[in-house]
Amino acid sequence: MKPSPAGANLQGFFFDYTQLRRQPRLPVDVGRPSVGRIVTLLTQIRRIIDCIFRRLKLVLLIPASPSSSSAAPPIVKLLDRDHSILAFNERVLDWGYRKEVPLLERLRFLSIVSSNLDEFFEVRAEPHLVANQRRDDKGLFTAESFDRLARAAHNLVARQYALYNDDLLPALEKQGIRIISHGERNSSQRRWVKQYFEREVRPLLIPVGLDPSHPFPQVANKSLNFIVRLGGRDAFGRENDIAIVKVPRVLPRMIGMPAHVVGSGNAFVSLSSVIRAHLSELFPGREVGQFSQFRVTRHSDLAVDEDDVKNLRTALRQGLEHRHFGQAVRLEVSAGCSEHLSAFLRKQFDLPEQALFRVPGPVNLVRLAQLLDLVHAPHLCFPSYRSCYPTQLTPGLSVFDQLKRGDVLIHQPFESFGGVLAFLREAVNDPQVLAIKQTIYRTGRDSELMDLLREAVRRGKEVTVVVELKARFDEEANINWAEMLESIGAQVLYGVVGLKTHAKMMVITRREGHQLKRYAHLSTGNYNPSTARLYTDWSHLTADAALTADLENVFVHLASHSRLPRLNRVLLAPFYLHRKLVEKIGSLAAAAASGGVGRIVAKMNALTDEALIHALIRAGQSGVKIDLIVRGACMLPAQVPGVTDNIRVRSVIGRFLEHSRVFYFRRDDVEELYLSSADWMNRNMMRRVELAWPVTDPMQRQRIVDEELVAYLHDGVDAWDLLPDGTYARVKPDGGRPSHGAQAALMARYTAQDDDGQFGGRGS
Repeated sequence: MKPSPAGANLQGFFFDYTQLRRQPRLPVDVGRPSVGRIVTLLTQIRRIIDCIFRRLKLVLLIPASPSSSSAAPPIVKLLDRDHSILAFNERVLDWGYRKEVPLLERLRFLSIVSSNLDEFFEVRAEPHLVANQRRDDKGLFTAESFDRLARAAHNLVARQYALYNDDLLPALEKQGIRIISHGERNSSQRRWVKQYFEREVRPLLIPVGLDPSHPFPQVANKSLNFIVRLGGRDAFGRENDIAIVKVPRVLPRMIGMPAHVVGSGNAFVSLSSVIRAHLSELFPGREVGQFSQFRVTRHSDLAVDEDDVKNLRTALRQGLEHRHFGQAVRLEVSAGCSEHLSAFLRKQFDLPEQALFRVPGPVNLVRLAQLLDLVHAPHLCFPSYRSCYPTQLTPGLSVFDQLKRGDVLIHQPFESFGGVLAFLREAVNDPQVLAIKQTIYRTGRDSELMDLLREAVRRGKEVTVVVELKARFDEEANINWAEMLESIGAQVLYGVVGLKTHAKMMVITRREGHQLKRYAHLSTGNYNPSTARLYTDWSHLTADAALTADLENVFVHLASHSRLPRLNRVLLAPFYLHRKLVEKIGSLAAAAASGGVGRIVAKMNALTDEALIHALIRAGQSGVKIDLIVRGACMLPAQVPGVTDNIRVRSVIGRFLEHSRVFYFRRDDVEELYLSSADWMNRNMMRRVELAWPVTDPMQRQRIVDEELVAYLHDGVDAWDLLPDGTYARVKPDGGRPSHGAQAALMARYTAQDDDGQFGGRGS
């Protein structure tokens, strides 16, 4: 593909892979090599024991990993995972501080961090750990470490509100976008707000005065509420002084004011300020004294004992009914909330002082993202971007015929997910296609892809769908899709008990003459057309007989639970992927220790698996040069003198969410490159069905090296380097040379702008 004129000055950023016939070399150098050995027997034994305790049913199926060394693991203190997650959100928040970023997009990144923090507390903060301020008997979480983590979380929240109050609000006001508080409203604006309150809000509010017959009400996860301290006596002459006002979710959190009370520009009022201004009207005959808005975050990670349920789908649906009322883990109140009211709430929710967050503004910054829909100001948003049609596919020609000539790679979102939909659409409409098999992890609530599967069933094709019901926070949508497909005759499977099916694959079986031929799609991302416009991922379309046979065997295994045959190309978790990765790293370490050349470049979302981390450290100590591009949590301490000199870790945070997983290994002149659905986390390796598959065509491999590894290792705008002390430093421009961001360069390379194009980003 030719670079666009807009990207002409970025030509040196990439190799010209269309002309290359040689093996690729990554022009990246790292620190001095040091001597060491590779992964140990002790590490492997510990890993097997861990598997036994985690999934007893899998022990007989997972082959034990052979040891590659008898030496002890390197003595190095790994970084804390939770602190690393918070550090990732600090890097996302940096986009909110960047003056060159359009103003409304800065606001979007602020709300993204708030959403990420919500999920952090919902998933990572175990209820009994928060209440007791300590972890379990493994010693992973002491009172001291709890305090450190709480301080880090409080510091991040303080930075959020400082950005909101001191930077974004004044900048928005300069652009004619105001959020008007009660004290700032003129008389006509107050009249309008009062009318809105009486018409739209008050009929939905039922304040609850607390007494023995009216206990503290059930407060839903992340809902807006008010606590009020009342003076005087109630209608029965009692002095019950605490009342709770629950605010329904159906009410909009940001309300636009009409032009006749605003004048010029855009003016909004927050729902919380509307209710706050009229609290006294909810308690006639009582004196409203102290009050505060509050919001409680609850543990929301569904836990279902799959061994004890007969129908997982039914059990999960029942669990979803109670998700919003799990154990409290965080409490947010207004900065001016009195000690009396905050102590009352903490006692009610059984939370320590560290779990209380006093915030100088709305308790839910996530809802600020509504302003992006309410304000029409294209100049305050990113320029619209529309992905181009996949460059290796020709529109109007049969995708099947094109795949017979060679594999196709699609680099999303720079190239459109429409190529994948075209592949499936052709299969649905082709009478020679007999069967479609597909996994679904996340696909959204309104999906053209699912409509195509439904049409395939209607046309009489055999449709088998492995739906992962336990995809976090997508459980309800997936249950609904599963029930719909099952109701029309599709074969719906739920994977393997105790494992999440996270692999992304589709196999299409087509009759061609007197034989059946398979075509397949594999991906590092989900079958979700919406997030395919926002996440960076690779889609791989292939007719390779060995690869498609492997995928067919995986589907049969997921359906029948029969023993998995030996696979030709695919590395599958939880069976082989972890062991093979450790072996590949160990092989490079042995080669480097013997004077050979070893090189590893891996891109992923998270690196927290200790066995893989120690294997990488050993390899680096043996002389292997290692670059890791890890978007989020990373527990490997890089560039520590004498320990990890040969390992560099960087994180790239851009307008798109970095989501692709690419693993590159080179031993002397022999190269391997894998795409994968798996991050290097213990859960991906041991508790999920994951795929990694090789890209064997030299030109295709070079394209991935060029666009996914070289570009990101040379990113001079959006990259952060992990320092020896565990902190991250944003890269600085290299002298007088122009700096380019990898995502911006790829957008220029694949430019195809359109007024209907959309852009956005998420932090996780």
